[in-house]
Parts: sequence; structure tokens; C-alpha cells
Amino acid sequence: MENSLRWAAVTAIAPVAWGTNYYVTHEYLPDGHPLYGAVIRALPAGLLLLALARRRPTGDWWWKATVLGICNVGAFFALIYLASKLLPVSLAATIMSTSPLAMGLFAWALLSERLTLPVVAGAILGIGGVLLMLGTAHSAVDLRGVAASLAAVTMSSCGYALAKKWGRPGDLLATTSWQLVAGGAVMIPVAILVEGAPPSLDLPAVGGFTYVVLVATAGAYLAWFAGLRYLNAASVGLIGLLNPVTGVLLGTTLSGDRLSLRQLLGMALILGGILLSRRGPRTPVPGRTQPSPTRIGAGDRC
Repeated sequence: MENSLRWAAVTAIAPVAWGTNYYVTHEYLPDGHPLYGAVIRALPAGLLLLALARRRPTGDWWWKATVLGICNVGAFFALIYLASKLLPVSLAATIMSTSPLAMGLFAWALLSERLTLPVVAGAILGIGGVLLMLGTAHSAVDLRGVAASLAAVTMSSCGYALAKKWGRPGDLLATTSWQLVAGGAVMIPVAILVEGAPPSLDLPAVGGFTYVVLVATAGAYLAWFAGLRYLNAASVGLIGLLNPVTGVLLGTTLSGDRLSLRQLLGMALILGGILLSRRGPRTPVPGRTQPSPTRIGAGDRC
């Protein structure tokens, strides 16, 4: 029991760090540069994990890692960055927490996995919770941020389906490093073409990016790997709920987000839907949620 609690504490570092990413991005990172933000977050962390893994992709995993890197890292990180800048911290974190429900639906649509009643009921509760939160905001919600959040959920869910279909050629640390490096590298020419010169970074932005790279990406994944190795899937999945909880707490205490009673009810519906969806047969979803050995996390990982 003591050993399990110790590894649970280590694992909790990951979703808490991912939950703080919304606040750090919202408050300290430069506006208008989500593509460069994705590059700066992904590439250094990927190179660090690659140095630890000491294994490169082989055969068709060169292009597979690139595709997964775009879905799970490059485009995903850029969309998360954009959503974090356009939406209140608590709202961005809560919308992204619905990704486990979306992944269950994608697994049914693309992988022909059985869609259980708990997953359907959980998805309905989650969608209802998001609509309730959006409809009761104290100020107008930037629909571009909502669209970015939903696109991020869709992109990562597609990446999950592809990763599960293709399997995993090596250990999770190696495959994660490949995707981080590929996702960051692919975004470099896109960032140059769309955003021009890299943003000038002041001291708070340098500190923010340093935190995001070392703590919210590289360090968080290492902590998550420990949980995947030493704890069962149900335990790790529930620990992942600390992601939206952390985002909401930081939003309301440090960013000044105001949540009405109806928004709190919407948040409760979302978390309840996620918990309900986990009662059925397990659909492996790593990182930002249900753990899986096939790819890096998406739902709980932001």
C-alpha cells in the first residue's frame, strides 16, 4: 500500500503539471505565436527524452512517428496554446478534459470497438456540461478558443486511433520522444511561413517556456511513465482528473476567473461523465487520461 501511494504521488506530478500549463501559457507566453509555442515546447523536450531513450525509429516508423507527431504533438500543442490564450484558464482546462469521452467515440467509429452504455452516457453528460459552462459565462466566450479546444480534442483522438491501429515498436519513452521531436520539427517551417520571425521573449516568457519544456512536458511524461509501469490503468486514469481540477483552481484563484453556480454544475457533469465512462471495458487512452502503451497522452496531457 505504501509503495502504491508513493507511485501515485509521483504519477500525480504529471496531470498537475499539465493542468498548470493553461495558466502559464495564458499569463506568461507571448500572444499570437501558437505555432512557435508548439515548436519551443515539443522539440527540446523530445530531444531530452530521445537522449534518455537512446533509440531511433526504424522502417515505416519514420513516417508513422511524423503523422502521430503532427496529431498528438505539433498541431495539438499549437491548438492548446491558442485555446489557453483566448479562453479563461478554467474554461480551457474543462473543455479539454472531455477528450476521454471523444476518444471513446473515435475508437467506436474508427476501430470498431464496442460502444458501451457507460461511454455513451458519459459522453452525453460531458457534452451537456460543456454547453452549460459556455451558456452561463459571465462574459462573452471567444468562439475561436472553443473551436481551438474542440479541434485539439479531435486531432488527438484521431492520433489515438492511428496509434492504437499501428501498435508500438518500442518502449513508451522512445515512441513518445519520436513524436515530440517529429511534431516540433514539422511545425518549424509552418511557423516561419505563417508567423514570420520567432517572437521576442522577455524574462517571464523565457521562464514560462523553461517551465513548460522541463516540467509540463519532459518531467510530466517521465512521471506519467512511472505510473503506467507501477499502477493499474484505473488508478492512473483517475489520477489524470487532477489535470482539469488544477486548471480550474489556478484559473479561479490566480487568473481571476469567476465561475457561477451553473458553471460549477457543468464542471461536475463533465467530471461525472468521465468517471462514468471509465466503468465500462477499458479503452486505453494515455497521458492527458486513460493510459495506453501505444502513444503519449492527449486528454489529460496538455
